[in-house]
Amino acid sequence: MRAITKTFPGVNALDDVNLAVRAAEIHAVVGENGAGKSTLMKVLSGVYPAGSYTGEIRFDGETRRFRGIADSEALGIIIIHQELALVPLLSIAENIFLGNETARRGIIDWGEAWRRTGELLAKVGLKQRPTTLVTDLGVGQQQLVEIAKALSKKVRLLILDEPTASLNESDSDALLALLLELKAQGIASILISHKLGEIAKVADSITVLRDGGTVETLDCRAAPISEDRIIRGMVGRDMAHRYPERSPRIGERVLEVSNWRVHHAQHADREQIKGVDLHVCRGEIVGIAGLMGAGRTEFAMSVFGRSYGQRISGTVRMHGREVDVSTIRKAIDHGIAYVTEDRKGAGLVLEEDIRTNISLANLEAVSDAMVIDEGREYQVANDYRRALRIRCADVYQQVVNLSGGNQQKVVLSKWLFAHPELLILDEPTRGIDVGAKYEIYTIVDRLASEGKGILMISSEMPELLGMCDRIYVMNEGRFVAEFPAAQASQERIMRAIVNAGGGGHGQ
Repeated sequence: MRAITKTFPGVNALDDVNLAVRAAEIHAVVGENGAGKSTLMKVLSGVYPAGSYTGEIRFDGETRRFRGIADSEALGIIIIHQELALVPLLSIAENIFLGNETARRGIIDWGEAWRRTGELLAKVGLKQRPTTLVTDLGVGQQQLVEIAKALSKKVRLLILDEPTASLNESDSDALLALLLELKAQGIASILISHKLGEIAKVADSITVLRDGGTVETLDCRAAPISEDRIIRGMVGRDMAHRYPERSPRIGERVLEVSNWRVHHAQHADREQIKGVDLHVCRGEIVGIAGLMGAGRTEFAMSVFGRSYGQRISGTVRMHGREVDVSTIRKAIDHGIAYVTEDRKGAGLVLEEDIRTNISLANLEAVSDAMVIDEGREYQVANDYRRALRIRCADVYQQVVNLSGGNQQKVVLSKWLFAHPELLILDEPTRGIDVGAKYEIYTIVDRLASEGKGILMISSEMPELLGMCDRIYVMNEGRFVAEFPAAQASQERIMRAIVNAGGGGHGQ
């Protein structure tokens, strides 16, 4: 890609960007949110067709002008977007071969489709039946289906936009091993990721983008590149600390959950959360560590107005008093807020503006006699825009057009405006760059210092160790260990998970 320039109304998204990828190499593209990474990949894959940008794309030594995705896919350039493009109510097999069906004389050969799907799922390490509906899979499992779908086509250059954002450590490792396997087969990959440790593990080259321009391309084969070196290129400065310095002032208990049991949303006979106890104090940041499928999100959602599961039992106390959290409205009224891991699907109304999204959880505060006071709503949104440093043209901008970090700040603003006592954060920095992460951490630290209780779920162990005062370890629906910050380490947490066996609760 040579001298690629792409503008949107009022924004120069790409400015004279260059990118060269060799055959059978893993080439990482890094940069802060809004640096132009996804835009560049959309140009390469034909999402933005020839004529909508200036510059030149050469593939196999020839200049290419893609009119759409079909043109780039015909050459073996396959892109997997950060927003998964699967049909929830179709099976894995149907999704993998959608538009590319295995047919004989115009009739779909289901036996062949299932057989090939089985082979592809084995390649990506997904132990599911080809007939399983996508809606019954977790976000991480859906990501693996997307990769299997890409492999079903004759891929020569695989573009992965944040492929491990939804995956836990072991699944991420399996995916990186898969990329190395594809490389051995002669397939090149472009990897966009904010997880710099993963990039350092597998990348042959790293191109750094900043503010829509190319900063540099680093050759990792000559010598290993440190995370700090990559960060310096991304943000234009050294970041001495990844996490704010915390001096917690922990008070009385805000939340207590006792003997909490939850059965699976679809299968009432399957108990997913098995009698867990948890508490969070004022000013305390409490983490929940665990592998994907451990039940962390299911636990959080079930406490937040029973928004997940059935046959739920146990007690929830706020400030020592038992409260009814049987609906989301009641949970909010009792001071509980939940920042979902799926900000695009469940956290935001993407086509609405920032102002509307921020007021959603507390409309009473911006209305009189059930009529919204738009002036007051604007003022509230503008106050949060300033307080959380949301980068936008104004609060009338649609949230779909914001970077991931700024979208996350809008979700946080929405729940802060509901004035919660307890804030549950589920994967609060997923898909967010290192600079924006620090800003989110600073906001979370400030909320704790103001006396709010914070419950943080994260698949990134360094994040939990860097932010939390206490960490619960979850495995198969139970808490199997609990560590104060001083005693917690990645090794101890992983050992607790591995040794869980029959569960229990220990130090």
